Amino acid sequence: MPETGPRSAPRFSVIVPVYNVQGYLRACLNSLLAQDFTDFEVIAVDDCSPDRSGEILAEFAARDPRVIHVRHEENGGIGAARNTGVQRARGDYLLFLDSDDTFTAGALRAMADRLGEAADPDLLLFDHVRTYWWHAVQPSAVRELLAGAGAEVFKPAERTEFLHMFAVVWNRAFRRDFFVDNGFRYTDGLYEDALMVYTTMLTAERAVCLDHACVEYRQRRHGNSMKTPGRKHFTIFDQYQRLFDFLDGRPDLDPLRPLFFERMVSHFLFTGARESRVRVQDRPEFFRRSVAMYRRHKPAGFTPPPEVDALRFQALERGSYRAFQALNLMSRTRKSGQQRLRKAQRAMSKRAATSFYRMQLKRPIDQNLAVFSSYWNRTPSCNPLAIYEKAREMAPQLHGVWVVREDVVDTVPEGMDHVVVNSRRYWELMARAKYFVNNVNFADAVVKRKGQVHLQTHHGTPLKRMGIDQQKYPAAGKGMSMRKLLERADRWDLSVSANQHTSEQWERVYPCRFESIDAGYPRNDVFFRTGAQDILDIRERLGIAPGSTAVLYAPTVRDYQVGYVPQLDLERITRELGPDIVLLVRTHYFYGQDPHLQKLQEEGALIDVSRHPSVEELCLAADALITDYSSIMFDYANLDRPIINYADDWETYVRSRGVTFDLLSGKPGDTPGIVATSEDELIEAFRSGRWNGTEAGELRAAFRARFCMWDDGHAAERVVNRTFLGNPEPVPAPLPLSERTVPPPPPEAARAVQGVVLASGADTAAGRTPS
Repeated sequence: MPETGPRSAPRFSVIVPVYNVQGYLRACLNSLLAQDFTDFEVIAVDDCSPDRSGEILAEFAARDPRVIHVRHEENGGIGAARNTGVQRARGDYLLFLDSDDTFTAGALRAMADRLGEAADPDLLLFDHVRTYWWHAVQPSAVRELLAGAGAEVFKPAERTEFLHMFAVVWNRAFRRDFFVDNGFRYTDGLYEDALMVYTTMLTAERAVCLDHACVEYRQRRHGNSMKTPGRKHFTIFDQYQRLFDFLDGRPDLDPLRPLFFERMVSHFLFTGARESRVRVQDRPEFFRRSVAMYRRHKPAGFTPPPEVDALRFQALERGSYRAFQALNLMSRTRKSGQQRLRKAQRAMSKRAATSFYRMQLKRPIDQNLAVFSSYWNRTPSCNPLAIYEKAREMAPQLHGVWVVREDVVDTVPEGMDHVVVNSRRYWELMARAKYFVNNVNFADAVVKRKGQVHLQTHHGTPLKRMGIDQQKYPAAGKGMSMRKLLERADRWDLSVSANQHTSEQWERVYPCRFESIDAGYPRNDVFFRTGAQDILDIRERLGIAPGSTAVLYAPTVRDYQVGYVPQLDLERITRELGPDIVLLVRTHYFYGQDPHLQKLQEEGALIDVSRHPSVEELCLAADALITDYSSIMFDYANLDRPIINYADDWETYVRSRGVTFDLLSGKPGDTPGIVATSEDELIEAFRSGRWNGTEAGELRAAFRARFCMWDDGHAAERVVNRTFLGNPEPVPAPLPLSERTVPPPPPEAARAVQGVVLASGADTAAGRTPS
């Protein structure tokens, strides 16, 4: 919300209770006064602090009139300090910031904007991060939940997932009139936050979320009152009794009583099990008080939810402290206890995700939401990325979100919305998105709703057998359930195809009800809009010396092998081909980094491009391609540059995986260029110039005609038109091969290639073997 001049009351009143925090107080106040949104007041309540916190407050108040210093003559506790702050507050909204925590940069601006957009709701829920004394920073567990809410305005009592948020008051803003008119006041003692959070959430009519991390929640090594054991922790029973007294006055909230009962009991179990809170000698009494509250407030028909420790619930219900002690003793057995915890966490996470997902499936589909993924949730790439980028241009009303694994989040381009797989926001997106775009399948647990559209882009032209054909080849289909595979394919509505061969194969090996989009592969569009200078820039970034002939070596995976087994002696190949040819080596993405490749790169023998993010850039940079049976050959053929197939294990590959045509037949349309079945043949092909001779060119032309029939630089446009804009025909129609233009090879590379060919021709004419 922009500031428009003087106001009778500030937008925010930030209430800061202060007690024994002189080491943190300056940072807290400075984080407030440095905000770029300035329409606020700070009501800092010195709760008779014994240290110099009062002096620091007086200093800040003298320096900045927005800081209002209030002092208690007697210590009343954090609740009393907050109540004093509320009484003095004039702002539209109340914020409660603990004096050892800080606001992040831009926090108040983000809050003000969100509140303005939502027309001043009762509550604003926002994100935070935890900061540790060793400088680690940990995101909150609710960032996806908050992000998933978007601009929605909701009633908290009807959205129980938000009742599971961290029950503290500093991760939300309260409209002051709502807070005061409903008579909310903090109670004495610990655990006052939970009571305030639950009662305000159950009373509020309108709430919104903000996924901006506004608070840095400091995890202090010492000095945290919650981690100091003593009788003060027995206050938890009084706080929850007040909550149930509140519920008794609201019969309309009876359906929520089991939820709060489970939260209460879980909180008791959590607190009573920690020596940092309840001393050993106090535990029997703490247990008895827990039993009394359990029996007093247990809803009729209540059974413990699957995500909690049901045995401890049962021990409370029976009032058996002996059984409860035995359970605690079992849990203190370190090794087995850790194993059980991990197992329970996994089960709890899975069950909680399933429950949350089912709930989200009942919500309306967001007609402008599209989910993208590629290569089993790796970094954005391939056909889905090309479609995503074109959709941003042609269908700007769509909001695209990428699903990625947690370990690749840092690789997602800046500004690209993304979500971590299996997070809460992930399951909400999977439930509510209209469109799903992937070059593999989404997880089995994803439910295809009526009205949702799944676009399968694939990631290659099938030389090898796929789908139901894999049943005949145990090495290829090991561990694969064909039933589940076809259930996944049953979700497809649309299937992108690069050529007629592919369309026919997909419709046969995936016998499901999808429609083929005969468009070409969107990832190849970049080949038709890249100029010579762009290619030179790519080559420079890769470290290819000017004048060198760059040859990309990109083999495929072998189903009959375990791990990466080099098919070529790369050290020998680079030595024999000579210094004018530089080898770019890219292993299949299924394999990890190869130490031998790294060693050869360090020695300057080759360039390891296995982890380069863009295969398309590598193709553009290369003057020629060496591959075996990888589908990269079909993409590379669009560039009309030499392709050499190194097929030393063709017979084994055919037997173990199966093929859809005879790559080595030598027939036009089957074979893209020169074939070598041994290292000697490969070396000879380069030395003789056959790799780029007339025969190779003729084979390549026939191969292009068969497999590049629709790739013309407009594939993504056709896919977007059909999928998101509803055009039934491929628009625009693919250009004939003769009318297409492809990027020229870089000038240096062209001269180097020309020199090799001329030299080889001269040597051959003289009866010599080129060296």
